[in-house]
Amino acid sequence: MRRKNKEITERAEIDEIIGKSSVCRLAVSKDNIPYIVPISFGFDGANLYLHTAPEGRKIDFWTVNPNVCFEFDSDINTISDEKTACKWTTSFRSVIGYGKISELIAENDKIHALNRIMLQYSGKEWTFSVKDLCGVRLWKIEISEITGKKSHIE
Repeated sequence: MRRKNKEITERAEIDEIIGKSSVCRLAVSKDNIPYIVPISFGFDGANLYLHTAPEGRKIDFWTVNPNVCFEFDSDINTISDEKTACKWTTSFRSVIGYGKISELIAENDKIHALNRIMLQYSGKEWTFSVKDLCGVRLWKIEISEITGKKSHIE
């Protein structure tokens, strides 16, 4: 990170930002064409989880290139200045990371993934039927690199 004074080095704070986020932005690339998509997600401290329909554009991308980049942000606030336009800024905390995405096949892995996703949004774990598991595809992003940044946060 270029601005070391803005870097978040504590993993607990990085995890807190992810925990407060309601959207993960996932960037993928195929044939030198980038694609970014907001997704619902789950997180277990080491991996991200997501679900998809049986087919779609993002699947087409990561089937060819499983390397992904992801982004989270929280505590976003515009800081204005009534006299000078160039003094406007933004306070925020963000996380950017990289990983490799793979499909989950085993029933136990799928249940774990769905529960991580539901825990992110509902705060509790659920019971899933075989029918529930057959209606979606589930994916794991194994995080290989992750960093945090904050600006103008006291």
